[in-house]
Amino acid sequence: MNAPSFDARLDIAAIRAQFPILEQKIRGKDLVFLDSAASAQKPRAVIDAMVGAMETQYANIHRGLHWMSERTTEAYEATRDAAARLLNAGDRHEIVFVRNSTEGINLVAHSYGRGIMKPGQAVVISAMEHHSNIVPWQMLRDAHGTELRVAPINDAGELDMAAYEALFADGKVGLVAITHMSNVLGSYTPAERIIQIAHAHGAKVLLDGSQAVVHRRVDVRALDADFYVFTGHKLYGPTGIGVLYGKRELLEAMPPWMGGGDMISSVTYERSTWARVPHKFEAGTPAIIEGIGLNAAIEWVEGIGYPAIAAHEAALTDHALSRLSAIEGLTVIGRAQDRGGVVSFTLDRAHAHDIATLLDRAGIAVRAGHHCAEPLMHRLGLESTARASFGIYTTPGEIDVLADTLIKVREFFQ
Repeated sequence: MNAPSFDARLDIAAIRAQFPILEQKIRGKDLVFLDSAASAQKPRAVIDAMVGAMETQYANIHRGLHWMSERTTEAYEATRDAAARLLNAGDRHEIVFVRNSTEGINLVAHSYGRGIMKPGQAVVISAMEHHSNIVPWQMLRDAHGTELRVAPINDAGELDMAAYEALFADGKVGLVAITHMSNVLGSYTPAERIIQIAHAHGAKVLLDGSQAVVHRRVDVRALDADFYVFTGHKLYGPTGIGVLYGKRELLEAMPPWMGGGDMISSVTYERSTWARVPHKFEAGTPAIIEGIGLNAAIEWVEGIGYPAIAAHEAALTDHALSRLSAIEGLTVIGRAQDRGGVVSFTLDRAHAHDIATLLDRAGIAVRAGHHCAEPLMHRLGLESTARASFGIYTTPGEIDVLADTLIKVREFFQ
């Protein structure tokens, strides 16, 4: 078995030391956290930024004239600049703050789907979507009369591009909403080609970057994406804060989807007028502290650099595939050529929940279930899988612990 090729310039021990939670033991064993695709752990820089804001400057933002409000507003709005920089957006006003990717997708479904698309047009998704990129389009279909089309995948877990392109033949597709990286299979979709085909047929494209933005550099202008969503808690930041990127001309044309304070220009009993983008989509007091935490997370990730992150996680994935594939009775789900740090698997005679429970007793945290992707599970002929997912703090030694423990789990069930 070949040793994994890890970049010696990346000091993983020093990176791990920045995550206080990784220092603890579970039932007397070192914590092996392999559930980062669900939610990543937080570095000290994020924790300190949030605590510091609460201890020294907290106030509501945008409308206050005192110094704490102004200081907190500056810190919060700096996150908009950071997110624009992270995605290479052309304009900070193209960054809309939402609670998470789910809310960002729902915003587009409501404001673009109901406000811009016409009944009878179609939305295309793929067979590997998370529920958050299925259910909003079903709701749009039922309320607005749009059609929902599903682009199939092949047995390797890759998007069937010929079948995808054929869905545009009748000219009815108005929007494509597809994951950039599957949270179950780890498969990356060919985003640039997806967008090129859609644009050639007059359709707009939303990419769900919840997983992809954690592992690779994303350039929305190079991709020519119309919308892109990601969530902070997977990017080593806090929960309750996410980002919707939208091309400014699209955001300008879309109506707001929530009414309230801060999204208006003026209000009378007869009518209201809206604030300029992005604020017309940000009603009410936002997640202020969480926004400041997201800024710290983005800066922390940028400090490490995506080339180092991508190389480390590619080596981890190769090592995991090598070790796990060698275990008798274990089946790795998906064989995509281009994949990230997510490995789902099944084990003969063992339910995924039982696998996860036994691993937990050994201090190993993995995810088990349908991973909010039931239609994908049906396509694969499965009810559930166990899933190991990696972060920048994951080590090859932890993957070895997982593999060695899974051998014991297999022996237990045999």
